[in-house]
Parts: sequence; C-alpha cells; structure tokens
Amino acid sequence: MGCFCTTQEEFYCEVLLLDETKLTLTTQQQGIKKSTKGSVVLDYVFRNVNLMETEYFGLRYCDRSHQTYWLDPMKTLAEHKDLINTGPPYTLYFGVKFYAEDPCKLKEEITRYQFFLQVKQEVLQAELGDYDPFKHTANYVSEYRFVPDQKEDLEEAIEQFHKALM
Repeated sequence: MGCFCTTQEEFYCEVLLLDETKLTLTTQQQGIKKSTKGSVVLDYVFRNVNLMETEYFGLRYCDRSHQTYWLDPMKTLAEHKDLINTGPPYTLYFGVKFYAEDPCKLKEEITRYQFFLQVKQEVLQAELGDYDPFKHTANYVSEYRFVPDQKEDLEEAIEQFHKALM
C-alpha cells in the first residue's frame, strides 16, 4: 500500500511582484512544501527581488471571499487555512506592509523603487477604484488626467495595469 503524504505536501504558488512579474514557487524547484514556514517563503522572495531592507515588506493572499491576509512568517503554509483552501495553485502578492516613517532614510535604491511601485498602484486604485468591466468601458482612462499631454498609448497601458490590479 502506498503513502500519499508526499502529494499532500506538494506546493505550487505564483507570487505577483510589484513590477508585475511573477515568481513561481514549487516543491520540485525550490523545495517549498505546505510544511514550510512563511519566513522561508519570504526569504526566497526577498532574495529574488534582491531586497535587504525586508522589514517593510510582506506577502498577502486572499481567501475565497476576497478577504486579504498577510502571510505569518512564524506559521507553516499549511497553517494558513484561508490560503490552503484557495488552491492549488496558490497566489501570493508581494507588497509593502509597513511604510517607512522617513523614506529618505531608506538605504537601498531597490527598497525605494519597491515603495514607488506600491504607491503607484495605490494611487491608481484610489483614483479609478476597483476594476469593473461594466463600469470601466473602453477608453475610460481618457476621462482622467495623470500627466500633462497624456497620450493614447499611456492611457491603454494604464487600463491594462488597472485591470491587472487585485
């Protein structure tokens, strides 16, 4: 009789980064399993982004009712029941968890860049709201002025970015 424990331990996850790229984490490639601590997953993402000032960042996930949670570094992935119930595959979102009191004191350029990407997303979300295909019809971005002499190709890029926001 075979044991099926190994298949229950397997993990496949996509981490959506702030620059809109995806990082795939699997049992086969990185050795990440459901019994892996959140801190190990965070460390892997931090290394991939080349981030040294890690205390400001975290990984979020959504449950089936779209409630957002932060991945707890002290818990295993399996202990995040709201995450495990959504997949596989699983989706995590890399983002700023805590803002620096004084951004000028950030040491690394990559940290400032990640903060910029997060703020850019939040401003767009605040201005346009959640994407709704019924409300946001073709060329809806042209109603807003984000930059002087706003061109159509920029508006199309903003629309695509807005659609991709969580």
